[in-house]
Amino acid sequence: MTPAAPQARQDFWLWRLFATGMAFTLFGVGGLLLRLLVFPPQRLIPGSAADRQRRARRALNGTFRCFIRFMVRVGILTVEFKGAERLGRPGQMILANHPSLLDVVFLVGHVGNANCIVKHGLARNPFMRGPIRSAGYITNDESFDMFDRAAAVLRAGETLIVFPEGTRTPPDSLPRFHRGACAIALRGARVVTPVVIRMNPRSLTKGEPWYRIPPCRMRYTIQVGEDLDPATWSDAHPLPIAGRRMNDYLHAYFEAELTRPAAAAGAPGPAAGPDNEHAQQAPQVEPERDESTGN
Repeated sequence: MTPAAPQARQDFWLWRLFATGMAFTLFGVGGLLLRLLVFPPQRLIPGSAADRQRRARRALNGTFRCFIRFMVRVGILTVEFKGAERLGRPGQMILANHPSLLDVVFLVGHVGNANCIVKHGLARNPFMRGPIRSAGYITNDESFDMFDRAAAVLRAGETLIVFPEGTRTPPDSLPRFHRGACAIALRGARVVTPVVIRMNPRSLTKGEPWYRIPPCRMRYTIQVGEDLDPATWSDAHPLPIAGRRMNDYLHAYFEAELTRPAAAAGAPGPAAGPDNEHAQQAPQVEPERDESTGN
């Protein structure tokens, strides 16, 4: 077969390359400025540890919103966020797929006081460790203590953002979730809200350098799905089985949404419940794997 011809460069490709470099520079400098100039004065304001975390999260939320606006204005990408007003409720776990480096930015930038499970390595990154520590984000060290802390913040009424793949989705693949997110949800979440992130063309995947920009502008569509009640599974099965059944349902849900034609994307998916549970499971049972989660 003759290989497909490469797509022609569009949307002011050279400008987008320059603007992408500016965006990465701004992101790094912004992290340092938050660490050095914003968070230290915030810690001097009277209040509890929870108050300090809320102030830090509001600062990150505003910073990420400005960063998203910058990327849209300079033509790096477009983004359509459907249903963002339903995010940010007490005890809500926001569970999203992870196609690109910017997914955390979009969600934190749209949820004012959310906690988040982040990669353990980011806590050692000089640009990110200050914001992560000040916001009280949970680092994914794959320990039982991490699961307990994540469930505890949900029971305390915080919103928690989780990327159950543990890393970015490989190109030309569908998400494969670790069961750790379901274990946390079953222990502490009042409600689980799936968020389907679509991007075209794919870019900023794991291991891909920032300067390898796509031939045309990236287009994101972020769709907030219908709420799921963890009790649907926990009331019907022992905890380990409930976690597997819930994870199977989520695999089937995200696979169906991400393979749906663009014109039909965003239509309500099938409701979860004991009566139709087997119909929602993935075609193949997922093999046993470690429970871990992060982004």
